[in-house]
Amino acid sequence: MFDRRIYMNRRKALKKRVGSGLVLFLGHDDSAMNFPENMYRFRQDSSFLYYFGLSTPGLSAVLDVDKGTEILFGVEHDLNDVLWMGQQPTLKEKALQCGIEETAQPPHLETVVKKCLRRGGRIHFLPPYRPETLLKLQGLLGIHPNAAADHVSEALIRAVVEQRSIKIPEEIEEIEKALAITWEMQTAAMKAAKAGINEIDIAGTMEGIALRKGSRLAFPMILTINGQILHNHYQGHDLVDGRLLVNDSGAESPLHYASDITRTIPVGGKFDTRQREIYELVVKAQDKAFQMIRPGVKYQDVHREAALTIAGGLIDLGFLKGHIDDVFQEGIHALFFPHGLGHMLGLDVHDMESLGEEYVGYDENTERSRTFGFAQLRLGRELKPGFVLTVEPGLYFIPALIDKWRSERRFADFINYDKAETYKDFGGIRIEDDVLVTENGCRLLGKPIPRTVREIEETTLM
Repeated sequence: MFDRRIYMNRRKALKKRVGSGLVLFLGHDDSAMNFPENMYRFRQDSSFLYYFGLSTPGLSAVLDVDKGTEILFGVEHDLNDVLWMGQQPTLKEKALQCGIEETAQPPHLETVVKKCLRRGGRIHFLPPYRPETLLKLQGLLGIHPNAAADHVSEALIRAVVEQRSIKIPEEIEEIEKALAITWEMQTAAMKAAKAGINEIDIAGTMEGIALRKGSRLAFPMILTINGQILHNHYQGHDLVDGRLLVNDSGAESPLHYASDITRTIPVGGKFDTRQREIYELVVKAQDKAFQMIRPGVKYQDVHREAALTIAGGLIDLGFLKGHIDDVFQEGIHALFFPHGLGHMLGLDVHDMESLGEEYVGYDENTERSRTFGFAQLRLGRELKPGFVLTVEPGLYFIPALIDKWRSERRFADFINYDKAETYKDFGGIRIEDDVLVTENGCRLLGKPIPRTVREIEETTLM
């Protein structure tokens, strides 16, 4: 945990922003895999971690904004628990770790909630995303699970997003701890990417590195020679010379902050001519984004410039025809770059997106585009110092999408379908790094992971 004063100050600021009512935080419980006493590895709710720092199951908390009181709810462990789990901190000890003085058993939570409702107070809660949380809300507030989304507090969502978006130095340090593990994972994958090796062998080695560091994966790993499938979690192919291996992965820090890095690796260690051309175009787009990122710039505009770079390169390489302004205006480049440039990063790999992407990535001054390619951009709003985000341009040859557009003769005057056809066995390339928005620009977080053609070839051939 961080120093308890950090959590105390976060809660104080939150109560001030919310204004009145009762703020309800329902922490996660253990979840059974296949029978009640065989549990999935526990992961606490990220907003609960942000305001309380306690990573143990069965906890809830309320902040009474009007009275200024705070209560932590949880069960006390008995002798049977100690027998199986060893000596555990008391509820009071947990509360003091995060600066809360008052504790109570879970049944008292209903009493506190109903008391607030009787005096006409508002119960603020964040969007639930686990079934057991929906059922708890039904028991406490009488809200049917299907209607829970209608009762979430927009005021609380906005207050949490405002706070969690700006990372303090202690949080940056945690993200860089995660990135140090990810550096080892990514470079190990580069060295292992040889013909005949199965994807799962490399994935297992990488996850083993995280586990040996007392960490875990921040999200399910994408490691595939079929990189044209953007979120491909299948890992059963043998690597073949001439193919590209997309490795989108990241470790979680001891305090559960995420990292998210993508590298694309030539199997066997050398890019061929066409791979090098496409790869260096994606590097160029990422470099353009790095140059633009600074406070006051909308990430929507950074995405636009990265996409323009890719569109211009595709014209130079003969995949697209015509004037770049016409190509870009119609969104034709999105046949090859169909996703957004990046997203916020923090306690979640897509930070706070359980609260609603429209609150995290957009605001009243930034409207989401409806154009294919742009519509998929998760973060579009103006950047501020303290934001941590990913920069991940990509270029893909997706056979099903190429076939569909060609059959419809979509943009036939602009797309060289004959050339695209010869690249349907290419796969895809994505390059992703994590950056901090500073007062004057941005800083690449973590130890630099081999990224250029030369750096990757040197590492794979070690």
